[in-house]
Amino acid sequence: MRRHDIIHLALMLSALVAAYVLPFELLLLAYVVLGPAHYLTEISWLHDRNYFLPHRSIAIALMVLAVVLVLTTNEFWFGLLVWIALVACAMLAATTSAAEGLILFLAALALSLLLCSGESSLAVVGVLLPSLGHVSLFTLVFMVLGAYRSGSRLQAFLVVVYLAAIGFILLIPPTAAIQIPALAAAARDYFGGVGPALGKLFGIADLRLDTRLTSFLAFVYTYHYLNWFIKADVIRWTDVPKTRLAVVIAASAGSTGLYFYNYTFGFIFVLALSLAHILLEFPLNAISVRQLGSMATGGMRKALAREPATRPHQTRRRR
Repeated sequence: MRRHDIIHLALMLSALVAAYVLPFELLLLAYVVLGPAHYLTEISWLHDRNYFLPHRSIAIALMVLAVVLVLTTNEFWFGLLVWIALVACAMLAATTSAAEGLILFLAALALSLLLCSGESSLAVVGVLLPSLGHVSLFTLVFMVLGAYRSGSRLQAFLVVVYLAAIGFILLIPPTAAIQIPALAAAARDYFGGVGPALGKLFGIADLRLDTRLTSFLAFVYTYHYLNWFIKADVIRWTDVPKTRLAVVIAASAGSTGLYFYNYTFGFIFVLALSLAHILLEFPLNAISVRQLGSMATGGMRKALAREPATRPHQTRRRR
């Protein structure tokens, strides 16, 4: 695995350099070329695992919801539907008893009322959860879990480098000197809502898709895709029938080709595909967050269990 982790590190640093030098171009090209391949291969992988749901038929409802979301123009309803989907998936996949389900439901209900009381809180959720929440936060959760399970210091180092790369971009943003105007305009058209949503979340007025935010998005999106592809030997997403793999490759190439036919139509199609894979991944996200919580609480229990053994020694020293 050491060679695999070194390649992983090289890809992460390459994504950082590209995001810093050509942020607008990388964001669009990654979304156009790498995006469809990632969405389709992950949906195929999730399908073989029943989408981590008790009934595979629930996945059909999630895919229908993805189409509804693409057609939804109201930001409040978009955010509300995404939030309901996340809570429902968490209750179905990450709870192990009726009591846990009830506790999660009551907590989600209280948080939902709090979100609805805000003027645009659910709209912010609708923008950030399928974008930064998915490609950055959940990617980080998977990285931490992977490092913990493997016990690899190099994988733990990858987590540190990932966070440092994000901090570097935000603290020392690139200049706007190098950019292709057409791609920069397209990036603002289709990702421009992320800036105002972050501004509302953190109370920053007039936050727009500048080079800092675009470079950040370009890095986390590109690394999110590359992180999936490089894990082929780990999670075996390539272990599918050859016929299905051929269909996935053809569909991915066709999705990218739509951009050359009509960019707007291609973007809408891939947006639906992206939302479908995000919703279908919600159960896995919920399970992973639960596992991360168990990992953290387990570490605390071990630390507390060791404490009593040290206290008598500390008491004798004081005497």
